[in-house]
Amino acid sequence: MTQPVEIDRAAVRWTRQGEPLPLLLLLHGYGSDERDLFSLVPFLPEGATVASLPAPHDAPWPMPGRSWYPIDELERRDPDSVTAAADAVLRWIDVEAADASSIALLGFSQGASVALQAARRDPERIAAIVNLSGYAAPGDLSGDAALRARRTPVFWGRGSRDDVIPPALVEHTAQWLPEHTALTGRVYPGLTHSVSEEELADVRRFLDDWLDGLQDPTSPEPVEG
Repeated sequence: MTQPVEIDRAAVRWTRQGEPLPLLLLLHGYGSDERDLFSLVPFLPEGATVASLPAPHDAPWPMPGRSWYPIDELERRDPDSVTAAADAVLRWIDVEAADASSIALLGFSQGASVALQAARRDPERIAAIVNLSGYAAPGDLSGDAALRARRTPVFWGRGSRDDVIPPALVEHTAQWLPEHTALTGRVYPGLTHSVSEEELADVRRFLDDWLDGLQDPTSPEPVEG
């Protein structure tokens, strides 16, 4: 069994700290760190506190940065290391963000898979997910049925020229997400394994809907697609 891992609390980057506002957590990709996605703050809604978390592992030399789990476990059918990383995020929330009025996760690549895994581990805790160039880990989790019933809003964006995520995982995710979540999905022509300004504009609208829904609980559910 994979050993528990922990988030380095001192390395987390915040826009503000200690306020019980809606919280948006940023989970970076493989070989990056907490500073990477924090650069997206100007493109994100101002009505939420943003915290960018560092992955728990050093990426193997000579790769710089950090990783959420070993890259060679990308297509494992029993992704214990993805779950261990998701559990670390949930434990960090317990300690550092217990007063947040609502929590959304935004992840890129590896970070996106961890974001989805966290929602599968604790569907009641996570209110919305942005999955950028990521995927849903294979295998079944005990929270999948509750997530399916809850229909958590998910935005999944990926590039048409993204050749990093294996096609089998893309196909699995394309089937899994609409079965378990309220999916908003878009493929961006010509985009590689990266994020474009057009995609960020879509992310901003999705997160605005999340925040607007907190003020108006009668607002309509996101459109599936």
